[in-house]
Amino acid sequence: MTMTKMKWIATVFSLWMTGLSPGVLDIPPAQAETTLEDLRREMEALKARQQDLQNNMQEIKNLLLGKIAPPPIPQNVTVSLDNDPFKGDPNAPLTLVEFSDYQCPFCARHFRETLPQIEAEYIKTGKLRYVFRDFPLDIHPQAERAAQAAHCAGDQGKYWPMHDQFFSNPRAIDLDDFTAQATAIGLDLIRFNACLSEKKYSEEVKKDLKEGQQLGVTGTPGFFIGRTDATANQVKGARPLIGAQPYASFKAIFDALLAPPASPQVPPSPGTSQVP
Repeated sequence: MTMTKMKWIATVFSLWMTGLSPGVLDIPPAQAETTLEDLRREMEALKARQQDLQNNMQEIKNLLLGKIAPPPIPQNVTVSLDNDPFKGDPNAPLTLVEFSDYQCPFCARHFRETLPQIEAEYIKTGKLRYVFRDFPLDIHPQAERAAQAAHCAGDQGKYWPMHDQFFSNPRAIDLDDFTAQATAIGLDLIRFNACLSEKKYSEEVKKDLKEGQQLGVTGTPGFFIGRTDATANQVKGARPLIGAQPYASFKAIFDALLAPPASPQVPPSPGTSQVP
C-alpha cells in the first residue's frame, strides 16, 4: 500500500469515526467506497494477526503451567551406570540413578530433604546403591561447568564433598571459578584448576546428558529405580520417578521391589478336606 493511499485511509477513517461524510473532501463516491473497503480488509487482517498472537501466548502459558504434559517416560527400561560416582554397596539388590543439575533448585531440595532419609534407611543398610549422573540444563549456564568441577574433585577422592558443597551453597556455582570451593574441601588447587581448564570431563558430562535424553528425561531431577545387575553394570527393569518427590514415593517403590514374590496358591488335591 502506498503512502498516499495510507493517508487517504487515515483521513476517511477519521471522518467516519466522527460521523462526517467523506464527501466533504470531494472524494468521488466510488473512490471513497474503495478506500473504506481497503480499510476494512486491513482491520480484519490486523484482527487475525492479533488472534494468532493470543493463541501462541496461550500455548506458551499452557506449557509453563504444565497443562501440556511431556511424553511419558518408558517403564521397565535398562539404565547404564557408566563409570559415574556412586554411594553404597555395588552389589546392593537395588540401584537408584539420579540425573541431576547443580543449579536446579528442585535437585537441591531433594538433596536437603529426601536424600538423607534414603541414605540412612537404604544406602547405609546395604539395600541400595545410589548413582549420580549429570544432566545440566541449558537454562542453567554454570551447571555443566559445575559438573566438570565435581569430577575434577573426584580425581583427588573428593567428588562427594564437592557435590555436597554445590548443593549446600547454591551461590557457589554462580562464581566464575571454583577456587573457593576447592580450597574449602582441601584440594590441590594446581591439579584441580588444570583439570578444569582443560575440560577433562566435558565429554563425560555430555555423555550423561545424551543418555538421559534417550531415556526420556526432560527436566531435573529425574530418577530410575530398579534391580542391580552388577555384572553388566546396569539397572534392569527400572521405573522412572520424576521431580523432587517426597521420601514416601521412593520408599514405596523400594519396598515393593525388595518384597519377596508372593507364593503361588496350590489348589487342594481331590478328596481332601480344608480347614475353613
